[in-house]
Amino acid sequence: MANESFLNKAESVNKTFSTIVISYVLLALLGAVLLSFEPMRTKPIAFIDLFFTTASAVCLTGLITANPAVDLTIYGQGVIMGLIQAGGFGYMGLAGFLFLLLGKKMDFRNRVLLKESLDYPNLQGIIKYLKKILLFTLAIEGVGALILTWHFLSTMSFKEALWAGIFHAISAFNNAGFSIFEPNLMDYRDDVLVNLVICVLIVLGGLGFLVLSECYNYRHNARLSVHTRIVLIATAICIVLGVLVLLLFEWHNPKSIGSLNWFDKFLSTFFISVNLRTAGFNTIDMAGLHDQSLFFCSLLMVIGAAPGGTAGGIKITTVTLLLVYAYSALKDKEVVLFQRAIPENIVKKSFLVFIITMFYIIISAMILSATDDTQNKYFLHLLFEICSAFGTVGASTGNGGNLSFAANFSHFGKLYLVVLMFMGRVGVLVFSMALLGRNKARRIKYPEEGVVL
Repeated sequence: MANESFLNKAESVNKTFSTIVISYVLLALLGAVLLSFEPMRTKPIAFIDLFFTTASAVCLTGLITANPAVDLTIYGQGVIMGLIQAGGFGYMGLAGFLFLLLGKKMDFRNRVLLKESLDYPNLQGIIKYLKKILLFTLAIEGVGALILTWHFLSTMSFKEALWAGIFHAISAFNNAGFSIFEPNLMDYRDDVLVNLVICVLIVLGGLGFLVLSECYNYRHNARLSVHTRIVLIATAICIVLGVLVLLLFEWHNPKSIGSLNWFDKFLSTFFISVNLRTAGFNTIDMAGLHDQSLFFCSLLMVIGAAPGGTAGGIKITTVTLLLVYAYSALKDKEVVLFQRAIPENIVKKSFLVFIITMFYIIISAMILSATDDTQNKYFLHLLFEICSAFGTVGASTGNGGNLSFAANFSHFGKLYLVVLMFMGRVGVLVFSMALLGRNKARRIKYPEEGVVL
């Protein structure tokens, strides 16, 4: 009976993971079908490029093989914005909101799906947490949209400014990196207000709803969990580290920030560093960065931001635990953070995430370099694009125009990147479990034998 119960539970978990992955795929396909109608586009676009762009929107990535600013009408841009918002909430988040509006209760299976979709630690209080997400999202996006609309009014009509403000606020908070300006935000490179508003929205979205909720409630209980402390401190460290490294490598590079004054250099590198957490806006041409900068940026993109929000990648908490474990192992002591011992199963899970991620990225680089870089001229740009897709960042060295480097890929290469985007959005463990399934429990126990390390 115990064995049967275990198998049923494993099968249920696998179905949950599969449902989450399939929901994102179907949402992207629905978006591509909608964009295939003529009123959505300004010109004919291949379905593979429509699907790539909608998958990028659902996964909150920002890589594009069709430019929403010039290739889509306002209706098509509206579809992209809707997909971004849906991707930020998640399929089950949207379903949960629908249940709330209709006044219906969610059954146990849907609550489990909702928990996994939102990266919430348990089922207790999941509906209350969902309501907080809605309030946080509307409030933060609303304030961001108002500020951006007011600022854009100096150069646009009210209707254009309002649309640009709403679109970029939603895209920034959900860490999507999509823009309805043809060169993205390059025309606003030295605009302090636009840079700061976009960066604040990105950081808030990247922190995760769980962290935002705890910070909001801090005035009542004056306590932050270990998770929240890790996220806040590690996020600040990664942003500062990104700025310092980029300034070091790019200070005299005329193709990136070398020709700017010192203030604009700091502003541009700060904007890049924040966006490398998991968004994909750009104010300078990323193709102009030195090779060492591109490689460093690739590492930051793989790390990503915090779980439970709009981030992809292996998550900043995973990297923090790995570093702390390495230090603790060398000191021969248990893993402790903020006077709290970290459970062994969580440390093991972080190792599993890291190993699987490295495997996928290495294999992806080998496959795509063989299929889409046959002359071996753009390996670093290819690796950068892979890390950007997996981290759901959206930063790109470009195709020579206003599209992502992926626009130069074959159909196979584009579909492969789509898979990486889905993997990064739902998480490598969820994606791998949905892909491979769970093994049945075995009653055989094998004898142990040591291995030389």
